[in-house]
Amino acid sequence: MEGTTMQRRTILRGTSALALGLPALARAAEAFPTRPVTLVVPFPPGGATDVAARTLAERMAPLLGQPVVIDNKPGAQTAIGADAVARAAPDGHTILMASGTTMTLNPLLPEKLSYRAEDLAPIVLVTTLPFGIVVRKGLAADIPGFVALAKSRGGGLNYGSNGPTSFNNIAAIVVMEGLGIRMQEVPYRGDAQQLTDLMSGTLDVISVGGSSALAAMRSGRGTIIGWTGEGERLAVTPEVPNFAELGPNMVSQTHFGLLAPARTPPAAIARLNAAALKAMEAPELRQRLLDEGQYVRGGGPEDYAAYLRRDHDRWRDLIARLARA
Repeated sequence: MEGTTMQRRTILRGTSALALGLPALARAAEAFPTRPVTLVVPFPPGGATDVAARTLAERMAPLLGQPVVIDNKPGAQTAIGADAVARAAPDGHTILMASGTTMTLNPLLPEKLSYRAEDLAPIVLVTTLPFGIVVRKGLAADIPGFVALAKSRGGGLNYGSNGPTSFNNIAAIVVMEGLGIRMQEVPYRGDAQQLTDLMSGTLDVISVGGSSALAAMRSGRGTIIGWTGEGERLAVTPEVPNFAELGPNMVSQTHFGLLAPARTPPAAIARLNAAALKAMEAPELRQRLLDEGQYVRGGGPEDYAAYLRRDHDRWRDLIARLARA
């Protein structure tokens, strides 16, 4: 009997301690953040990603009650910025605007990384970005015309690539394999020179992100024959189909999302997620992203984590094959 009484007293003391601790945890969640939040952008200033991150940061700041400061850390295929956040104190005051390269491509490549995907905790999936397959002026007006031309040339058409395992090359390969065509890969160091060569007529096809694809279309010297996204068509070009309308295996897209260092308290993650979701409701931010050929997403940290798992499974075998080539 005495032992049972002592056990009850112990349980009651533990329950009381927990009850006393809960308000403290709640206060800690309410207190976060206690200083400015640094949003690391692993891209140079002035680009589309940087502009979107700054717009998002401006909207999140009043919701968090602290400034959100942009820190550009470009280089090494986004690994420099990702590593900086992975090594930061896990308190929610340093977060990352990551891309598909950061969270899917880099971890799947055989090269040794300074960070692991597991070193970063998902906050929210901000956008997904399909690639536009753009042909030079007069080459083809639509997908059927492009397929007929490519097959008649027997692999004679060329396309720009930022490297065998780059996402834009992956998108081109997915489209070629889905359509049953071949093209010759021409290496480039980025989208800008590809765009220049397509518009001058020296390159037949490019597989590029929304802003570059739309620039080619708006110049009148390139035609977007299709997007590699999934779901509804992009609002900015409702007349242009998704290749996924031809089959589910023709989806290839990257993404942007917010992450914190692993072991960041769940309360801080939840606060950041809520602020980001509210900020993403701003009409001007949504319109800016839509105008750049992006799909605005959202959801909770667990939704972003699930997206990353699917992305990893989708590209693991193809990236391994390309890395061996």
